[in-house]
Amino acid sequence: MVKRPLVVAAIGISIALSLSLPASAAGLVKYQIKNNAIAASLTGKAGDPVNGKKLAINRKKGNCLACHSMPIPEQAFHGNVGPDLKGIAASYSEGEFRLRLVDPKVLNSETIMPAFYKAAGFNRVMKKFAGKTIISAQDVEDIVAYLMTLK
Repeated sequence: MVKRPLVVAAIGISIALSLSLPASAAGLVKYQIKNNAIAASLTGKAGDPVNGKKLAINRKKGNCLACHSMPIPEQAFHGNVGPDLKGIAASYSEGEFRLRLVDPKVLNSETIMPAFYKAAGFNRVMKKFAGKTIISAQDVEDIVAYLMTLK
């Protein structure tokens, strides 16, 4: 007979592992985190920096402007909670940007930056958003491509 604390511990470990895996049953693309980066493209192809810029300023998609100042003077109301993104490509690789978009809490559990390509492991999610990501794998690649232009 299995003792109850061991069963509870095993269930807890199973839940924790399933929430930390880089892909879920929701159809997310599998990826590998190595050296604080996701080196491989989530889609297998390069992103579109023009579309990435559109997503970055879209209030219902990337919404980078909510927290970051960006070199986009034609847009009003830049945030100042996150770092200024002007020249940010000189500091990070594509893989490092990709991980920060996919799930920044892997790097900093206290960050307020949302996980844009994660569908599980959240608390108090509205039903219409349950099991969904904020942006798609292609959106991640497009935003990464745009961020790489910010030299």
